[in-house]
Amino acid sequence: MSVRIAIIGAGIMGADHARIVSEDLPGAVLQVVCDASEARARTIAEDCGAADISTDPFQTIRRGDIDAVIIASPDETHAPLSLAAIAVEKPVLCEKPLSQNAGECRAVIDAEVAHGRRFVQLGFMRRFDPSYREMKAALTDGSLGRAIMMHNTHRNVEAPANFTGQMAITNSAPHEFDVSRFMLDADYTAISVFQPAGVDAAKTGAPVFMVLETDRGQLVNIEVNNNAAYGYDVRGELVGEKGSIQLNAPVHTRSNGHLMAYERYPSDWRPRFAEAYRLQNKAFVNFVRTGRFSTIASDSWDGYCATLVAEAGVEALRTGRRVNLDTMAKPSLYKTR
Repeated sequence: MSVRIAIIGAGIMGADHARIVSEDLPGAVLQVVCDASEARARTIAEDCGAADISTDPFQTIRRGDIDAVIIASPDETHAPLSLAAIAVEKPVLCEKPLSQNAGECRAVIDAEVAHGRRFVQLGFMRRFDPSYREMKAALTDGSLGRAIMMHNTHRNVEAPANFTGQMAITNSAPHEFDVSRFMLDADYTAISVFQPAGVDAAKTGAPVFMVLETDRGQLVNIEVNNNAAYGYDVRGELVGEKGSIQLNAPVHTRSNGHLMAYERYPSDWRPRFAEAYRLQNKAFVNFVRTGRFSTIASDSWDGYCATLVAEAGVEALRTGRRVNLDTMAKPSLYKTR
């Protein structure tokens, strides 16, 4: 049987999800596109062949002709819509963050625990990216020895208006928070946040540099610079006792001209992680069809952990002090995959 999917939110990410469902996922059907703007929902629905449109996300979730939901609406709607889907026992692929408030994340966790199963797959798609998967495999097979450090760089061309240093922690860095934690199979115990001398934390796109400590004695650093100017650039290096491994971005061409050889950077994240999104969505459809949660996908617990460290990072930026993380006990529901 086909999996009938509703997409909530028809912005950049919602439109991309709609295209993936309609073009790249055999066995999945784009049933409904829902957006606060009826015109925007209709445009995406017509482009991707959706059966219907809606402007009411909660009514959409309750529809009898919907098997699963992809949430790509604004951040503040993620937890309430996830809770609504859990209430009617429909699986959810929710874009990050689950919430920017750890208390709201705990509410989603409590709802899943009460139902005795996981419903929410969180959109930390980097776990599915082939370059990160190879990095993880190199650690798992022992060729790197014990992991001791992970270096991360996250750069964008230009920050949106009002994108502060605080938002670099809460909006940009959660991908690194999650994938580093997944890569190292560790949890964070503390975070410190630094900024270059003379940089105003309230400045649009102000860069931040974070150092995280794990419960296995490893160190993780993350640079976020949302005004790098030259292109979208994500880098990573995992350092072990026997060697290291670095990410390579997929590059299809190399150009020659004007006495130079050069490769072009994308302007945003979508070309870099296109395959990761496709594989993530494929895993979600398989979860809906079989009831078996992906062994590598992020869940509500992972969403809570990312939000907790983001909250601590904001405090560390504000106070200039190292902040310890106080994580709640992990429910048994999330201890096995």
